[in-house]
Amino acid sequence: MNLVQPSTRLLVESCEREGLLRNQCAYVLATAWHETGAYKYMREIWGPTSAQKRYEGRKDLGNTVAGDGKKFMGRGFVQITGRRNYTDWSRRLGLDLLKEPQLAEQPEMAVHIIVKGMKLGTFTGKKLDDYVTLSKSDFVNARRIINGTDKAALIAGYAEQFDDLLKADGYGDEALVGPAPIAPPEASTPIPATPEPVKPQSLLASLLALFSRLFKKGS
Repeated sequence: MNLVQPSTRLLVESCEREGLLRNQCAYVLATAWHETGAYKYMREIWGPTSAQKRYEGRKDLGNTVAGDGKKFMGRGFVQITGRRNYTDWSRRLGLDLLKEPQLAEQPEMAVHIIVKGMKLGTFTGKKLDDYVTLSKSDFVNARRIINGTDKAALIAGYAEQFDDLLKADGYGDEALVGPAPIAPPEASTPIPATPEPVKPQSLLASLLALFSRLFKKGS
């Protein structure tokens, strides 16, 4: 288990784009790790087993057409199952997964399904924010986002390991730095005040000054 594996990097980058917290990303990774057998199986291994036979006709999965059970078997990082989920994600991705369900196996498609699905709560109505926040990491009950409490403790253990790896890798550290401070505007050069216009002397004052000069000359 590490953060170097290509599928892990793909998932981490998607979590960052979606703005998931570090512990939320850890739980997404743990879910994908468990559901795919450490990324070995992007499609459910079909027996069919007795449990797989029961997919057929299950209204909660939306399997209303003969053959839906096998056609809409588990695929992708989260192993979406049933016509209902494939219909929902056809709409969300703008793809025809009903016609080509194998598209859900492709990592580039599967990553959107698991990250957005767990963020929005499309699978069971439960979402990441219900169990994993800044103040808590309820990794055990977070299993309800996908499948009740099946293997909840096991997956919680994976999540704790991934959380430690993400913390050491600095996931989300840039959010703690915050935006760069805004520099104050440069001081503008003050505009010099316009000098007061010199008031012209009155006519009387000018005449008196002239007479004064003439009187001094004549004396």
